[in-house]
Amino acid sequence: MTSIAAAPTTINSSQIKAARRRQEFVSKGFIYALLVVGTSVFVLPLILMVSTSLKSYTEINRYPPTFLPNQLVPTNYQEAWTYKNTDFPRWTMNTVFIIVATLPGVIVTSSLCAYGFARLKFPGRNIWFLLVLASIMLPPQVTLIPLYILFQKLGWLNTFAPLIVPAWFGGGALNIFLLRQFFMQIPRDLDEAAIIDGASHLRIWWSIYVPLSRPAMISVALLTVLGIWNDFLGPFIYLTDPDNYTLSLGLNVFRNVFPSIVRNDLVMAISSLMVLPMVLMFLFAQRYIVQGFVTSGLKG
Repeated sequence: MTSIAAAPTTINSSQIKAARRRQEFVSKGFIYALLVVGTSVFVLPLILMVSTSLKSYTEINRYPPTFLPNQLVPTNYQEAWTYKNTDFPRWTMNTVFIIVATLPGVIVTSSLCAYGFARLKFPGRNIWFLLVLASIMLPPQVTLIPLYILFQKLGWLNTFAPLIVPAWFGGGALNIFLLRQFFMQIPRDLDEAAIIDGASHLRIWWSIYVPLSRPAMISVALLTVLGIWNDFLGPFIYLTDPDNYTLSLGLNVFRNVFPSIVRNDLVMAISSLMVLPMVLMFLFAQRYIVQGFVTSGLKG
């Protein structure tokens, strides 16, 4: 009698487990399908760009258009890189120089400001921090004319100084915010122990906060590199000599060097070369980017 009574319970529990597994499978499948669709929306333009860069000019203008090239033309990259009236090697070196000169200033000054807002107590600290955050909402076009006049008075126009020097005075409000949020996660016991040992705030920042905040600093560094690499407005306003152009300006010049026709095959080839370093940088450092942003948003 006991085994007969227990049988329906066993059947019901197995059916419930099977139903739960089916429900979990359907929900995960729906989520993955949404992720695939969303990924396709962002990846499709990149695929089209690379595909077009490997097509011949005749195939690009053929109807009906093709999604993938019928015949690969890898020489488009070499031709675009060395095209007449352009100097992409020099423009690349100019961009790399600006990145190398700017990056230390961004990391050092933004981390120092963040440490001050996170750990030092001074009158009006919260008000000053709110003003820093408010500057994020200020469009760069608002300060463009005053900055242009200032740099003109200083004689910095057509030099890299307007693109480098401001980074050494604060490092940007967003970077300060990210690092400040990360510093808030570090226990104050470390500060107190260091102060008891006679360490100054500068020593605490250098010996404790800088080593422990590597994910956040890597995130700040990558965002800075990405911003400089894709920056068009700043170089367009302050640089006039073609020898000082950056890659973004050089790409704009390259689109206008063709007298009567636009060589989309070459334009897409040089665009692919410009995008490739940023894609590789993200693939190799995405773990630090995610970790830096997640840990920076846990505590206000």
